[in-house]
Amino acid sequence: MMERVSNKWMATVASMWIQCSSGVYTFSVYSSVLKSSQGYNQSTLETVAVFRDIGSIGGVLAGLLYSAVTNGSNHSGFGGPWVVLLAGATQNFLGYFLIWASVVGLIKRPPVPLMCLFMYLSSQSMPFFNTANTVSGVQNFPDYSGTIVGIMKGFSGISGAILIRAYNTLYEGEPSKFLLMLALLPTLISLVLMLLVKIYKTNTGDDKKHLNGFFAVALIIAGYLMIIIILENIFSLPLWAHTATFILLLLLLASPLGIALRAQNEDSERVLETLSFDSNPLRGHPESLRSSSDSSVPEDMAYHELPSVSLDDKVLFDEEGMNLLQAMCTVNFWLLFIAMICGMGSTMAVINNLSQMGQSLNYTSVEVNNLVSLWSIWDCLGRVGAGYLSDYLLHTRGWARPLLMAITLATMIIGLIVIASGFPRILYVGSILIGICDGSLWSLIPTITSDIFGVRHMGTIFSAITLASPVGFYIFSVKLIGYIYDKEAGGDDYSCFGTRCFMLSFLIMASLALLGFLLAIALFIRTKTLYSLRRLKDSVQ
Repeated sequence: MMERVSNKWMATVASMWIQCSSGVYTFSVYSSVLKSSQGYNQSTLETVAVFRDIGSIGGVLAGLLYSAVTNGSNHSGFGGPWVVLLAGATQNFLGYFLIWASVVGLIKRPPVPLMCLFMYLSSQSMPFFNTANTVSGVQNFPDYSGTIVGIMKGFSGISGAILIRAYNTLYEGEPSKFLLMLALLPTLISLVLMLLVKIYKTNTGDDKKHLNGFFAVALIIAGYLMIIIILENIFSLPLWAHTATFILLLLLLASPLGIALRAQNEDSERVLETLSFDSNPLRGHPESLRSSSDSSVPEDMAYHELPSVSLDDKVLFDEEGMNLLQAMCTVNFWLLFIAMICGMGSTMAVINNLSQMGQSLNYTSVEVNNLVSLWSIWDCLGRVGAGYLSDYLLHTRGWARPLLMAITLATMIIGLIVIASGFPRILYVGSILIGICDGSLWSLIPTITSDIFGVRHMGTIFSAITLASPVGFYIFSVKLIGYIYDKEAGGDDYSCFGTRCFMLSFLIMASLALLGFLLAIALFIRTKTLYSLRRLKDSVQ
């Protein structure tokens, strides 16, 4: 028992470290060298990027593998989240290594379909990492699913800024070496830590206090990175300053280990006290007996008085929840899916085109890299903040999480219109709004999925819903942004300059985000009863 209590905190720290090395949202750093070395036009580059997003978002295989290897309580032997992490590490290395080899000329320039396969492999590692770490976290902390999802997604979101810090310190101006770093670093960290990531279904002590500590660390790291980026835009920092700031970043990343050790010690002491109390047969538990016998709302009566529920709501009373096929037969699934085509598709189109947007508005390469780093920070804030806020509002106000999703999509509409306006340096303002919205959606969708469809098959269902992102990205980025950009571009290098390159595209995406907002409102109305029943069920147990 004590070993199980202790290890769930170490499993959480290991998951956080794997997440923060995954390198999310770094395509813009190496997209230019990929485009020039392979002789792509903008539409071809967007097509390759679509396969990156299909891989990074379409993690149905990761969900299915996770369900298979974690089936049952015994995860010793060939089973457990480590299998999913190993599969992710293998794909990460193969994909990025082959892209790097193509860019530097180590292998012959591959045809576009083969490069799409390399890109798919490299990014397919992300859903494997996310599924193993996030779903394990939800199972380890079921009472605070929003908070733990926000933490895991937050560290994943900030991973791009962290790896760019390492790149700027070691290899600034050499994007091909950044590709090699992406091939090696996440792979090695995952292989070293994967055996620590396990499921420990225990409820001990004040989990919320220590989870808040992890939450605070994520915010501190995000704030620290933002300060460094601002300083770099004001001053020209020497190499020793880059090195010193990077070492301090590593120390901040190590700090969750101290929180885990404190949580370990407190939980171990609490278990010892409980065992000592229970070993005395003359000492009873009058408060527990009174709460179970004199409850003002008897459990049988409470359930008897519950209103009738729809098929979509019956998961509330089923510990296993729905599987993927059952979920796909519900209206709620398709409301989520279509809303995410409008939401996640737009945000992925923005982040993958930041480099080209910056170039069209005469931003320097340093400014473009800073935009990507800042995006990672805003994304992290959105992921961590939305996860924490959704838990708080659900437990204290009874607000259903789809309402926050609707608010997020409404904010996204404003961000897209801001970018479309084309005012000087407007990309910084727009990236703040869209980055926070992107992070919020990535934090809210897993918890909404577990709330509506159950935890058992959460990884598979969540991965199926997030297939909406590459679908939306293909529509928005290739068929919309890429088409209009190439139509406006001139010259042999397929370059376009000025606000005309992207304005119309972003106005169209804003109108589709409005559709997503309306669908989120419909989901909120449909699930109000489900969330009310869940609160009532929790109150009588």
